[in-house]
Amino acid sequence: MPEQRTPPAPDPRERSATVRRLAELVAAASDGAVTAEEALAAQVPLAALGFTSLAQMRLIDAVEAEFGIEFDLSAAGAAALNDLDALERHLAGAR
Repeated sequence: MPEQRTPPAPDPRERSATVRRLAELVAAASDGAVTAEEALAAQVPLAALGFTSLAQMRLIDAVEAEFGIEFDLSAAGAAALNDLDALERHLAGAR
């Protein structure tokens, strides 16, 4: 059986401005427990890096304030809080 390899982390310089800003908001919401660089490079859910439920609530507040949206707390919205790309897609759908 061939060895499975984990795909390399995306280069943070190639991420959209929105995703980079969301990573900064993750760092602020977690009081630095998860850095923006860690969030951008994550290959696991943010919760696995130490992004707590309290940090998620802070992130929701920050996203709502910065992007002028009301965050959808449905199952899809809650799932988006663990992945920057999913969060960006969720944000785009809320605009």
